[in-house]
Amino acid sequence: MEDKNIQIQIDALDKKLDLILGYVHQQKLQANMVEDLVGDLSIIGKDAYDSTVLELDKRQVELDPSELTGLAVSFLRNIGNIKTVMDTLEMAVDLGKEVGPIANEVILDFTKQMHSLEQKGYFDFIREIGPVIDNVVKGFSPQDIKELSNSIVSILSIVKEMTQPEVLSTMQNAIKAFNSMETESVPSYSVWKLMREMNSPEMKKALGYGITFMKNVSKDVHIEK
Repeated sequence: MEDKNIQIQIDALDKKLDLILGYVHQQKLQANMVEDLVGDLSIIGKDAYDSTVLELDKRQVELDPSELTGLAVSFLRNIGNIKTVMDTLEMAVDLGKEVGPIANEVILDFTKQMHSLEQKGYFDFIREIGPVIDNVVKGFSPQDIKELSNSIVSILSIVKEMTQPEVLSTMQNAIKAFNSMETESVPSYSVWKLMREMNSPEMKKALGYGITFMKNVSKDVHIEK
């Protein structure tokens, strides 16, 4: 019985020893990997250093170790500022990611609106305004424009009065009447025929309209005696 317990303890010790040996072997492998990595990095670093020195020598660039030291010190001293700049840049990138889709939508809407305006002919209309402005510039002198600016209030008042419904209706009737006339075959009227026409309701109404119009116009006209 005692021999069996001893054997069990020996087996347990063997298992623990195997675990310890496995751990040691694993650590040795990791140490070898680190050594290999350090060796490779050393070779790469040496090659990079040699290449840098050779390139600087070709370009006749001289580096002062004290300046490099000062640069390193300045870099370490401004780590806080550099971190602030990096944080700001990170926030700007995040903002760009958020604003990007909105900006794309705005650009698409603007493009669609411009296409709609082009389809409706707005751009063609604007292009045709150019010659109109050129003709106005050629047809009017600066003095004419100055006089126009002095009279613009009166002109706008006249235009405002002309846009009244009654005035527009009268002007429309006059235009229709003129268009309905055959100007090349207007009949001739003798004095007697004119006298007969004067008794017609249309002519009486026209005469009343003309006389009333002239009387209203003459109210604001001062006649020198």
